[in-house]
Amino acid sequence: MTELRTRAPAAAPGAGTLLRLLRDGRPRTRSELATVTGLARSTVTQRVDALLASGLIGPAGEAVSTGGRPPTTFSFRPDARVVLGADLGATHARLALTDMTGVVLAQECADLDIALGPGPVLDWVIDNGRSLLEAAGRGEEELLGLGIGLPGPVQHSTGRAVNPPIMPGWDDFDVPGHVRRGLPVPVLVDNDVNIMAIGEHRVAWPAASHLMFVKVATGIGCGIVSEGNVYRGAQGAAGDMGHIHLPGSGDRPCRCGNTGCLEAVASGAALAETLRAEGVAVHGARDVVELSRRGSVPALRVLRQAGRDVGEVLAASVNMFNPSVIVVGGVLATAGDHLLAGVREVIYQRSLPLATEQLSIVSSTAGESAGVIGAAVMVIDHCLSPENVDMLVSGA
Repeated sequence: MTELRTRAPAAAPGAGTLLRLLRDGRPRTRSELATVTGLARSTVTQRVDALLASGLIGPAGEAVSTGGRPPTTFSFRPDARVVLGADLGATHARLALTDMTGVVLAQECADLDIALGPGPVLDWVIDNGRSLLEAAGRGEEELLGLGIGLPGPVQHSTGRAVNPPIMPGWDDFDVPGHVRRGLPVPVLVDNDVNIMAIGEHRVAWPAASHLMFVKVATGIGCGIVSEGNVYRGAQGAAGDMGHIHLPGSGDRPCRCGNTGCLEAVASGAALAETLRAEGVAVHGARDVVELSRRGSVPALRVLRQAGRDVGEVLAASVNMFNPSVIVVGGVLATAGDHLLAGVREVIYQRSLPLATEQLSIVSSTAGESAGVIGAAVMVIDHCLSPENVDMLVSGA
């Protein structure tokens, strides 16, 4: 005899579902929320009261009356909590305080070598995070969470770096645990290029379902947005295009241990090395950019060739992934259109016509703030998910 099994009824939408609707910025009445969610008016009132008590929403005026007393509308309050986003590069650190839509309220920047190790670098994040909170007149209890981008492979589920080539002492270090001892809030960690992709997607291309963000700086990496979400791969290594072998690159050694990688030829560090060999006095990527802005022919030449080299690797990715947008960012992209022109030249020449027919290849709109905005948005979307909001308003 076949055993009949009954499926448990789906749980009724909680306060988090209502907040997800209200995060689009449009005020709604209790009646509208009941219509959209299918909940009883009394249940909606209970959920709205919980969100009001948490401060996440507030009254937003009255709707047009259809007879009788005009109903009250409610809207999301982005300033109810604040978020910290940190973008840690190979030689720099940027930290921002944002509201719950990712709008930057204040920033702090510093030259900071990631090779100093997790203790000094993360303590800089903690100390300056507290300073930003204090300067903004916000308490630590108002901090929703903290997001961090690291310049190396990261296992997003644990927040730990995995065999990072330029980060001595960081391998398998418990980044969230260390930070939470100083700031006891949710801490999320990802690769720095992934958070840049998130930031650029939110700021400039929210409607783009398939986007690639390419960072060309001291190193080279790529963040992939697919169906509106970051694609990290099985172990968080997706998008590590800097260590793809570049045909014709010779045997130039790469910091990953291989030779002929794209990063060994076209990164800011590689271009500086090339120029030094020609007798040009440069130290790193920012010096290359400064020279190009002054019209240095050698600097402009290596930038254009770097764009072609990046385009060579991206052309295969365009055929494989078929993005609608490729955004080129990082410090070398601030040198003007020279790098971008090289990228476009090769992609449009080498990729399939169908894949490039609707493809936009553009410079970053968010610029150097892309990383901190993306780190903050990563935290916001996590902490304001319906499940986490339900726990927050219940006091869990």
